Amino acid sequence: MPALVAQAFAEGGWLQQALKLEHRPQQEQMARAVAGSMSDDEVLLFEAGTGVGKSLAYLVPGILHAMDQTRQMIVSTHTISLQEQIETKDLPLCRRLFESVDELRPYAKFKSALLVGKANYLCPTRLAHALQSRHELFASADHEELQRIAAWAGQSREGLRHELNPAPSPDVWEAVNADSSACSHKNCGGEHCFYQRARARLRHAQVIIVNHSLLFAHLSAGGAAEKGGTRGILFPDDFVVLDEGHTVPEIATDHFGLHLTSFGTDRLLKYLWNPAKKRGLLHRLGGAREKQLVEDALEAAEQFFGFFRDHLLDKQAIVRVQEEGFAEPWLDAPLTGLVKAVGTLADRFDEGRDRDELLEQRGRLNTYRTGLQQFLRLAAEDHVHWIERSGRKGQIVTLQTAPLDVAPYLREHLLQRKTSVLFTSATLAMGGQIEPFQQRVGALNARTMVVASPFDYERNLRVYVAADVPLPSPTDARLALDSLIDYLEFCTLRVRGGSLVLFTSYHDLRRCAEALDPVYARERRPFFLQGGDASRTELARRMRAAGNAILFGTDSFWTGVDVPGDALSQVVITRLPFDVPTHPVAQARAEWIRDRDGNPFNELTLPDALVKFRQGIGRLIRTQTDRGLVTVLDSRVLAKAYGRLFLECLPKRDYQRLTKENRETRFKPFV
Repeated sequence: MPALVAQAFAEGGWLQQALKLEHRPQQEQMARAVAGSMSDDEVLLFEAGTGVGKSLAYLVPGILHAMDQTRQMIVSTHTISLQEQIETKDLPLCRRLFESVDELRPYAKFKSALLVGKANYLCPTRLAHALQSRHELFASADHEELQRIAAWAGQSREGLRHELNPAPSPDVWEAVNADSSACSHKNCGGEHCFYQRARARLRHAQVIIVNHSLLFAHLSAGGAAEKGGTRGILFPDDFVVLDEGHTVPEIATDHFGLHLTSFGTDRLLKYLWNPAKKRGLLHRLGGAREKQLVEDALEAAEQFFGFFRDHLLDKQAIVRVQEEGFAEPWLDAPLTGLVKAVGTLADRFDEGRDRDELLEQRGRLNTYRTGLQQFLRLAAEDHVHWIERSGRKGQIVTLQTAPLDVAPYLREHLLQRKTSVLFTSATLAMGGQIEPFQQRVGALNARTMVVASPFDYERNLRVYVAADVPLPSPTDARLALDSLIDYLEFCTLRVRGGSLVLFTSYHDLRRCAEALDPVYARERRPFFLQGGDASRTELARRMRAAGNAILFGTDSFWTGVDVPGDALSQVVITRLPFDVPTHPVAQARAEWIRDRDGNPFNELTLPDALVKFRQGIGRLIRTQTDRGLVTVLDSRVLAKAYGRLFLECLPKRDYQRLTKENRETRFKPFV
């Protein structure tokens, strides 16, 4: 396999001959390294600058290796846009390459599949049962929705929830989706069941595409290890590519902990029996005693979560808990009684769908009860515990835990599974050093490589730093905001193409938008704002279509936005993206670092900010022909000692200092 990869990516090689792609030395370097790590079942951390073509550099060797060894390659990404690129562009390109070269033609038969959560599929068996038992399971108002889903099911090819527009009612969908023991190989035939067909495609696929969140949801539930295998991540003997790998620590942290909500508790119990609607699984399968136990549990749940809402979360939305005894276990006894009763009820039925359904619900109740007990005891000593209030009316209460150090969990579930694991991204390193990321993911002994972007930043990028914007401070907040608004008006209107303006707070975004909206309207410039009904994907589409729009965004807009050409001619950084450590996880990790005589700012806050800064400026140059400006309006890059680290993140080292006195002559857009 490495020999074929070398011939494909070499100068004058098959990629150039068959696909007319330009030779990129960085891409060749990456493909060779990936082929070696896959052959040797090693862990590799590879930073590939924008434009290297990293997707082909891991897909080509990955497909060859998967087919040669009869194994499966899992490709996990963070954003939907990259998943779509791999599905619709990169994999077809691989197939064209294989079909065009005699030595590669046997590999053109590779199969790919998308791994989607089980609850996203419709189960025809459960749908048929729901239609048959609709009077017992649903209120009359839901019957029409059930019929709408049934009509759609007859036309759908994939049976995926997102295909149904408008989206199905959550209560009805919960009763007909595939996330149930009723949807199993013995109950659902592969010919007519959407999920069973999807499983068959997965079994025969050499490439499986998944998102990080679903990947780590499976890993936290056991992954391949739960199936008894000693090698493999999700499936026996597979190997994994984690694209957009810089997001892995945060996403893994979210999944290797508990997550219990008042909303989920209510739905779990009312699926069994909804006393208000007189509907639920126990309407047909249970009796008065079981129904009463559900009602007792619902009453206890309201008392339990109501205590948090009224006492611990009455003045703030997030509260960290650090000592036992912060709440009474009001739910424990009702759940214990209900678990026992549902198990006893299941034993009255012969083998079949009804018994399976009851046993599954008993298992879910028991898992929930165990999690609740662990949370109240603060049983996970290496986790931070907190309570959160959310929802439109602040009525949803969530109990959460997260590991202080996610590295041991990644080592256990990912890095020590005797198989190849590739982390890749344009932003793994800090100041050219990849060791901080290695430490964070527990991969200190892994191979690492960093290759720069092949783009001509010296010619196509100009960098400006405003030296006279006041430093953010409580005393000069108004002055700093006025200066920011003044600079934004100047630099966005001087560029004829589009500008993406990145904020670190919604407050600053809204205040600047209020001041500049009439200005942009007067100048007839399209102006888009994060926070309305439009998604990030839709706002990026509108920006591409407009050609000269100004888009204000925060948080998620620092990553994953792809607007090539003059439609994005400038990225403006309003403030360096430091996260304020107010969240319990950040606070607890800072304490943990201090206890080890470390420096939380240098080990946690600064590395995160540098990666986010690199991601932000990476929105600008997306193709060989792109050109534009990076304008930094935070003078801390000049005034603070750590500022040089941000300047070193710029793909071009020389920059122009702007002041209100010189900016008219120094600020020179390309368009």
